[in-house]
Amino acid sequence: MRRIRVGVVGLGARGEGPVWRLPCIPGVEIVALCDLYQERVDYEQKFLRDHGHPQAKFTFTGPEGYKRLCQLDIDLVYNTTSWDMHAPVALEAMRNGKHVLTEVPAVTSVDEAWALVEMAEKTRLHCTMLENCCYGETELLYLNLCRQGRIGELVHAECAYIHDLREENYLEPNIANPYWENNGYVGHWRLRHDAAHKGNQYPTHGLGPVCQYMNINRGDRFDYLVSLESMQANYEAYAKAVYPGTWKSDLRVAMGDMNTTLVKTAKGRSIMIQHDVSSPRPYSRLN
Repeated sequence: MRRIRVGVVGLGARGEGPVWRLPCIPGVEIVALCDLYQERVDYEQKFLRDHGHPQAKFTFTGPEGYKRLCQLDIDLVYNTTSWDMHAPVALEAMRNGKHVLTEVPAVTSVDEAWALVEMAEKTRLHCTMLENCCYGETELLYLNLCRQGRIGELVHAECAYIHDLREENYLEPNIANPYWENNGYVGHWRLRHDAAHKGNQYPTHGLGPVCQYMNINRGDRFDYLVSLESMQANYEAYAKAVYPGTWKSDLRVAMGDMNTTLVKTAKGRSIMIQHDVSSPRPYSRLN
């Protein structure tokens, strides 16, 4: 393809990145932008104009805007919405004959995972989960060491997503300026997801690179897992200290502070995955 016409759905914290990067790639054109809020569409259109790129020809807003975007004559839908919208947007894109790139996690249930697989196989379209942490300098260095046989035989890996997100999960969103620093999630969707569900909500930042090292689904595969998590303490303690007497201090959070999952592969390797987004600890993916 000499030209790739892209529509970006979701212009919040993660959605800014593709709008800023994609026009710098020769042959790539941002044709359409979509978000719940007109202010965010206007913000990205101004960015494109100020940096000498063509503005998007089509813009859509509101909860149904992505459906109209998917009906356009474009090649690719770049999906950077909230987690619960990843699968619906990806399915709508393929249903309308568009390739799709979707942010992590691509799905929030096993049923959604099967729906994506079945739609991609039916339409023969690319449906790719984006995982930026596979392409960090350290991860690519280690991947090449593995591929060159410098490490020897891999038998065990440890990986994680350890990232103190308490502040931004409780912050109020700035609709007009979606840049992710010092900004909250619209409707506090990420906090509410953590409050409603136990388990590892966000495994792939750590696990994605390990899958590359171990050739998962390229010669080996996951066989089974066990998962255990600690009690929850940090979210609720933070809310009571910072937001006393508000709905935030009253919100009960189901997700434990530290989740540890052990995976066994078909070839006998083991993988430890950890998830902790509420403890005051330094950021780490273990790797």
